Amino acid sequence: MGRTGIRTVCKVDFDTPASEQPYLHVIPFAGTIKDGETVKIECLDWTGGQIKNDDCADDVKNVDLTKVHYLSGPFEVEGAMPGDLLLVEIMDVQPFEDRPWGFTGIFDRRNGGGFLNEIYPSAAKAIWDFEGIYCTSRHIPHVKFAGLIHPGILGCAPSAEVLENWNRREGELIAANKLDRDVALPPQPLSVHAGSADKSLTEKVGREGARTIPGRPEHGGNCDIKNLSRGSKVYLPVHVPGAKFSVGDLHFSQGDGEISFCGAIEMAGVITVNCSVIPNGVANLGLKSPVYIPGPVEPQFGPGRYIYFEGFSVDEQGRQHYMDVTVAYRQTTLRCIEYLRRFGYSDYQIYLLLSCAPVQGHVAGIVDIPNACTTLGLPMDIFDFDISPSAAATAGGVRRRDMGRCAFETGRTEGEVRGDSGRNGQVSFGGGLSYRE
Repeated sequence: MGRTGIRTVCKVDFDTPASEQPYLHVIPFAGTIKDGETVKIECLDWTGGQIKNDDCADDVKNVDLTKVHYLSGPFEVEGAMPGDLLLVEIMDVQPFEDRPWGFTGIFDRRNGGGFLNEIYPSAAKAIWDFEGIYCTSRHIPHVKFAGLIHPGILGCAPSAEVLENWNRREGELIAANKLDRDVALPPQPLSVHAGSADKSLTEKVGREGARTIPGRPEHGGNCDIKNLSRGSKVYLPVHVPGAKFSVGDLHFSQGDGEISFCGAIEMAGVITVNCSVIPNGVANLGLKSPVYIPGPVEPQFGPGRYIYFEGFSVDEQGRQHYMDVTVAYRQTTLRCIEYLRRFGYSDYQIYLLLSCAPVQGHVAGIVDIPNACTTLGLPMDIFDFDISPSAAATAGGVRRRDMGRCAFETGRTEGEVRGDSGRNGQVSFGGGLSYRE
């Protein structure tokens, strides 16, 4: 008997507002998947279609961050029970055939910000065009690479007890915060994604639901792992009957860290997954958080075809920090920006590129007090000219090219945005809310 076609369990519509679509993070669930079944799931980009394919970053500057993370699902997997593992095998991820493009963004510091928002405070974006496995951008010329395509978000719903624990520990962090920025965000009614739930249940989600912006150890979620690509197997702990599996935030490519916050090549598309239940898998494996096995698909660069930059936990003002990997990775990124600047790219173009190209970020050392050391490996072959140190150090020096510009907000230039001090700290941003069982 021949095999039947793969069933599509979620379809999206680009002509209908994301908040009005029936399969985007609904209560109690959006559909059912059989144990062992392979299905196709359509997904909007994480902003719900707010960012456009044009040469202006006004949409990035003004994006409504209370209306993002429109995940597809959740889906009940037949037979899944608390204590089981849900094995999700990513069979394929593809952009829609009639939407072969994606975007990378730097959010305005006053509306979300990013990893380097004190230095690069203004909104910018780059549009990427897809041709098969490759992408190029009119906003960052002389670059071409194969995408390591993957979902930024996949996970199972929390139980009432897990959700209560999330809110407790994040609430304690908020209460103890003495920094001039948000360190976590509590439930907020304005950001509820509850589908067709009635008013009382929607209000309950607003009071108690957890934001989908951060990944969490109990279930995975928004982890933005670039190697979780086609052929990968992900083992997710199940906390509620049916698992309530959700997925979304598809990326054509991403660098380790996704440093600009909207730093992957964000896209709408279709993910094909196989879901199977491993009974009592959590106890059998002693898992406290998800694990995954990378797939066989990854861009290949030959030996010696990366240039690595080092960073340490000494910040740009020369202040010493104790074993701070975040400070070190900031410095690693800045060293790479300084290096690529000499070839004609603007800082904003480089910041966007390092967010979405397949750079390798590593923690190199966390044993030699007081300095943690991190590295960033930049694949040299993504450029159509030689960026190696041996070429850059030749007697004739580096030839600066006309690299154009990325997209800024209306009326702004690179020089103007570099001089914009922004607002100290970050405003609250949104993100969908998980529901409470």
